Amino acid sequence: MGALRRKLTRAGLSGLLVTHLPDLHYMCGFTGSSGALAVTRRAARLFTDGRYTAQAAAEVQAAQVEIVTRAPAIAAVEWLAAQPGAEFAGFDPAWTTVADLQRWKAALPSKLRRGLLNALAAPMIEALRVVKDEDELRIMSEAALMGCRLFEHILGFLRPGLREVEVAAELEHEARLLGAQGMSFDTIVASGQRSALPHGRATEARLPRRGFLTLDFGIIHDGYCSDMTRTVYLGSPRADERDAYLAVLEAQEAAVAAVSAGVSCGDVDEAARSILRHAGLGEAFSHSTGHGVGLEIHEAPRVGARQTTRLQAGMVITIEPGVYLEGRFGIRIEDMVAVTRNGGAVMTPAPKALIEL
Repeated sequence: MGALRRKLTRAGLSGLLVTHLPDLHYMCGFTGSSGALAVTRRAARLFTDGRYTAQAAAEVQAAQVEIVTRAPAIAAVEWLAAQPGAEFAGFDPAWTTVADLQRWKAALPSKLRRGLLNALAAPMIEALRVVKDEDELRIMSEAALMGCRLFEHILGFLRPGLREVEVAAELEHEARLLGAQGMSFDTIVASGQRSALPHGRATEARLPRRGFLTLDFGIIHDGYCSDMTRTVYLGSPRADERDAYLAVLEAQEAAVAAVSAGVSCGDVDEAARSILRHAGLGEAFSHSTGHGVGLEIHEAPRVGARQTTRLQAGMVITIEPGVYLEGRFGIRIEDMVAVTRNGGAVMTPAPKALIEL
């Protein structure tokens, strides 16, 4: 909370309204589905409803808890307005609708409606969340290794003729047995020609006797997400398929090798993209090389072309180049990588050499 208050002081704000649930989790530990946090330079109060009386008492740190019968955000705005010296309070416009803002202002005394609530020029809490501390890195490492165990398990389950949804169900069932809170996004199982869909979520399609199978999945562990992708081959690949896989693998490993504190996200992206261009597959790489991961599956920074953000030690990013040839096949390989002062530490050490089943 101290780092956030220093940001408030530098920004000339008397308070901050926090409504994005992952930000609430990060700042005070609350994991419920309804709440708002009000922070001033001297105090912090979480507002939630009666469903979370016991949960908030057990989870919340560094803030007082108040159970309310009206909307938590309205209660938080009213509390901010009543604090001594209330003048300028910030809110994150990325998570605020026009309707929300109108309701908040309507709850204020008329003299404060015009000036109290101010949209932040840049997110404050996201900037704190982007660099993980030792405890966060430990939790995320555990989540990533759980994902590797899932991949090892599913290799023994796969066979031609299974429906993609059966593969996804097996992954998700095993994740629960291993202790995952849930999946961090809809599991992607894309086989054969469907592997050319970058976000090919599992369907009733059956696994082919011969073709690529892309598995992209992640779990939630202690609130934090994991994310990994492996592409395997059912049967024996043709020469062009093997060459494409090796090109993606080389691009992925080059981008991992480029990761280090101080390196720009654009340079990491280019490390992968240049290899695929050289292999004649540049046009088939249709998305960014990676993204940040944490309490949410997609966080800052974006690891993409011409991105000038520089990596910092403690960030956790994905490295996931891919190629997608419509009507033929697709390939993606993804690791989670923790940024260190001298490089990048791969958190998902599952095999990446082409696996033929």
